[in-house]
This record gives sequence, C-alpha cells and structure tokens, in this order.
Amino acid sequence: MKSLNIAVLKKEADIFAQIESSQHEKSIYGTTDGKAIGTYFEHKFQAYLKSKYTYQEGNSARGIDFPELEVDMKTTSIKQPQSSCPFRSAEQKIYGLGYSLLVFVYDKTDDHQQRTGNMNILHVIFVNKEHTADYQITRQICNNLDNDGNSDDIVALLMDKNLPVDDISVRDLAARILSNKPKIGYLTISNALQWRLQYSRIIEKAGEVEGVIRLK
Repeated sequence: MKSLNIAVLKKEADIFAQIESSQHEKSIYGTTDGKAIGTYFEHKFQAYLKSKYTYQEGNSARGIDFPELEVDMKTTSIKQPQSSCPFRSAEQKIYGLGYSLLVFVYDKTDDHQQRTGNMNILHVIFVNKEHTADYQITRQICNNLDNDGNSDDIVALLMDKNLPVDDISVRDLAARILSNKPKIGYLTISNALQWRLQYSRIIEKAGEVEGVIRLK
C-alpha cells in the first residue's frame, strides 16, 4: 500500500466527505451527542484510509490523529462549530497549536421512518499549523508591531488578554514576539483547562486567506 501524505490526506478527505454525505446509518439515529458523532465519523474515516494507505495512526498518548503528518482531525456540527484540544502552553494562542487541523463540519438529520441518521458534510477545511493561533490576539500583536510597538506595549496587550502566564513568563514571551513576529491565526481560542477552539471564522475565510484551505 502507498504511504499517506498531506496532499493525499486532503484529497481523500474530500472524497470521503462526499461518500459519507450520502450514507444513512442506523448506528447514529437519534444521537445528539457531538462527541459520539465525531468519534463515529473519525473512526470510519480512519478505517477508510487504513484500507488504502500505510501510516502511523494517532492515539491519546500522541495526542493527534496523524502524528507523522502533524495533523489532527476535528469533526463538528454546523450548529455550534467548535471543539476542544489539550492545553500545552499560552504560546499556542500566539504561535499556533503546533500541528495542522483537518476540520469536517456536518449537519446531521434523522429519518424517523427508516430510523437512520445522515451526516451531510458541508465543509472540509485544512488549516496549516502556522495559522492555528487565535485571530484577535495575533491580529492585535501584528498591528502593534507594525506601529512600532515595544516590549511594554506587548506585555500590556498580553496582560489585557488574561493569558495563563506569570509576570516573568509574559516578559519572556514579549521578547520572543519582538524577535519573531507571529503569523495571523484564524481560530478563536478560549482559555480553559483545555483550549476551546471555535471554527466560524475558518468556515467564513476558507479559500480566501493564507493557510486556510477549503477542500469541500
């Protein structure tokens, strides 16, 4: 079997989304639990890929679905397009999660006569890892730097955003930002024990901005 790479993963994601959109499954009939629906879809996609390609499948220890490719898969409802991911450091909000995202956005309906559920995949979006940071904070940092912002300006901005960092760490982070300007991210990342990722902006911007690619 062929090895899986990112280009092939993108192509197969689009093909699989079209296949799955036409399926009517008894196993998801009546299910409203987004996590259960996402797990069903992601396991099915992994099985589809494993029948055609060789690759290292992720697990909870590795943290992401395609560790060799540095890609994680997310499946979310159009009604509330969001999910969670592990918190590693406050820098993820500025420099990105450290891996790319393959996001499937679905609208699920049930056929009560046939007692089946259908996942209509409305969007398939690939977000390059360099653009998986928080939109508002990266936009404000870049605007600040473009207007001759200094260390004090950056520290004030970071403190205003309530980043989960202490006073010493925020100074170190400001110094890094001054020497390494971040790229604009397109996620909305909410502070929590786990990051809460929200996808409305990537749905709107896919295909229009750098690093956010519409596959379907």
